[in-house]
Amino acid sequence: MANVRVHRVAEQIKKEVSQLIQNEIKDPRIGFITVTDVEVTGDLQQATIFISILGNDSQKQDSLDGLKKAQGFIRRELGRRIRLRHTPEIVFSFDSSIEYGNKIERILSDIKTDILNED
Repeated sequence: MANVRVHRVAEQIKKEVSQLIQNEIKDPRIGFITVTDVEVTGDLQQATIFISILGNDSQKQDSLDGLKKAQGFIRRELGRRIRLRHTPEIVFSFDSSIEYGNKIERILSDIKTDILNED
């Protein structure tokens, strides 16, 4: 039963953080960011927010720095929007699964073109 609640809270945090990043944060360093997943501890004290950022490495680092600067604002807004006894501490982390998937897709495409060129 508790796992269902943790999952619901994680999904709500994901939705709210996505809206905050798109609509509320005005930091010019923050580029195109997608919130891919949120993991919340069982006691709801910490939330790890996984993000995917479009751009090169320096743009990704600038966006992450902007998010870390806005971390207090995001946590405060989460506390206002989601009714919990304690607002979880938030930590941002890169989600490299999309890049990894693109890399695998590229490799498979290269293999396919190599096979077709041999025929």
